[in-house]
Amino acid sequence: MAAIRVISLDLDDTLWPVGPVIAAAEHALLDWLRSRHPAAARGHDVSSMRAMRSRVAEEFPERSHDMTFLRHRALTAQFAAAGLPAGLSDEALEVFLHARNRVEFYDDVRPALDRLRSRYRLFALSNGNADLHRCGIGDLFDGHVTAIAAGAAKPDARIYAVLIRMAGVSAAEILHVGDDPLADVDGARQAGMQTIWLNRGGEREWPKELAPPARTISTLAEIF
Repeated sequence: MAAIRVISLDLDDTLWPVGPVIAAAEHALLDWLRSRHPAAARGHDVSSMRAMRSRVAEEFPERSHDMTFLRHRALTAQFAAAGLPAGLSDEALEVFLHARNRVEFYDDVRPALDRLRSRYRLFALSNGNADLHRCGIGDLFDGHVTAIAAGAAKPDARIYAVLIRMAGVSAAEILHVGDDPLADVDGARQAGMQTIWLNRGGEREWPKELAPPARTISTLAEIF
């Protein structure tokens, strides 16, 4: 195996639990709509707004990897249906993104990143639209590859190719760590990277249809 020069990390459910973050952000957006633009909120709840985004994804399958586009487009339609200016969707999206980047790190994350940063170059590789700097850890990473920037989401080969080019090393010199068996382990492995599956709590079962992971850990402290 090649010597590792770069460590790439998934974000959502790897560095922080994403479910509570998205739920809080969606409720913050809905509360803002009800307070500032009640006509746009009338008849809507979090579920109906999610359904609108799903319809946008069906309408634009080539943009299904771009969560920011889907949300912005759905908000534009929501304002338009209420007879309000479509430009309000920019402000509404910012309300969501502000809350979306208020993450609560798992306890092991900051100590592990500080330690790894002293030995390796760190990159983030994520399908989501979190902003490392707004989350407070941008200074620890050399780069961040998103599905939006790459034009494809994990496990599509294109997003790993962007990371490899950005890192300036061979695929075999990159170790990718993440929680998703398909996107973070099998996809990265197919791209030629070394991989580790992060199975927090050890409660998840590895999918039988995928080749077993080379290594499994329960916290980032176990990487090295």
